[in-house]
Amino acid sequence: MIQLFTRHLYVRIWLAVLAGVAVVTFAAGWAWQMADEQRSAPLPREVVLRDTQDRVIGTGTSLRTSRPGEALEFTISLKDGQVFQMQFGPRQDRQGGPPPWVRPQTGFFWLLGLVGLATAIGLFPIVRRLTQRLETLQRGVQRWGDGDLSARVPEDGQDEVADLSIRFNSAAARVETLVRSHKSLLANASHELRSPLTRIRMGLELMGERPSPSARDEISRNIGELDQLIDEILLSSRLDASEADLGTIETVDLIGLAAEESARVDAELDLVEGTDSATLQVQGVSRLLRRAIRNLLENARRYGAGTIELRLESDGRWARVRVDDRGPGVPPALRERIFEPFYRLPGASEREGGVGLGLALVKSIAERHGGSVRCEERPGGGASFVLELPRT
Repeated sequence: MIQLFTRHLYVRIWLAVLAGVAVVTFAAGWAWQMADEQRSAPLPREVVLRDTQDRVIGTGTSLRTSRPGEALEFTISLKDGQVFQMQFGPRQDRQGGPPPWVRPQTGFFWLLGLVGLATAIGLFPIVRRLTQRLETLQRGVQRWGDGDLSARVPEDGQDEVADLSIRFNSAAARVETLVRSHKSLLANASHELRSPLTRIRMGLELMGERPSPSARDEISRNIGELDQLIDEILLSSRLDASEADLGTIETVDLIGLAAEESARVDAELDLVEGTDSATLQVQGVSRLLRRAIRNLLENARRYGAGTIELRLESDGRWARVRVDDRGPGVPPALRERIFEPFYRLPGASEREGGVGLGLALVKSIAERHGGSVRCEERPGGGASFVLELPRT
């Protein structure tokens, strides 16, 4: 029964406070009693006996010092040598004596009881209010642990409990986002893998004993698409796991990366006036930043039309990579959605190449480096993708 009663945190805190108050009260009472005993320590008392003419005929001292409620005794010696012993009886208190809580013999215990009762009554609602918030946090964590990833706890107050609630809600939100992202990635990857596998299977069935060059090319293209899809899925999963080590962080010259990738797809490279290599250096993983620029150029080559332009610029805080194309552009309502994994614009799903992860990877890489990416309308038609990265 005692174990069941004390398993609650608020009961243990309450009992601990009461025990502390009791110890302090005992110590204070003991010190008070010792001081009172010192104040009432036995001291000799003198008495003078006079006659009717106010002449001293004898003196004496007390045999012992009496305490309240005790008799008082004196020994008196007269001048003629006679010795008398005088005794005063104990003083009688009116109406049965003082109340018990002020009597020296029992006052301390009454004081202890009253202090304990007042402390118990005053502290219980305070302790209970504090532990109720802990119990609410406990129930929220239990719900979350049972699989309800949307469970959150109230963030009331500004103390340690509130800070713990805020940190739990933040961690729970990150885990929920990560789990949903992985579920979505798995579902979409399963769907995307079926198409090239089906085409490969059909190609093998129709190929016969002597495959034609076109059949070989089709199978090779589908295998390349599968390889690209698997590579981008693995990279996306590692980017979602923020603690994953994706490479060495170093100073990266964006001009060098942009020049190499522009030459690969025959894009025009342009530097805004006043921009040089010193203003286009960022801290990051070179391999990931190269992948982000390449994906933006591949997206422009695949869905755009005409010349692709890659423009580099910077200001006091940001280095920007801007990729412009002359394609159909992106409707304003969809400029955020195109960065979602496996999302394609209507009518674009059957275009050659692409698995729907390129722009999502660009966004993940940008955020991993403390930057961002966005899609804007290009004057004169087309789309403009802007990758912003913090400068060194």
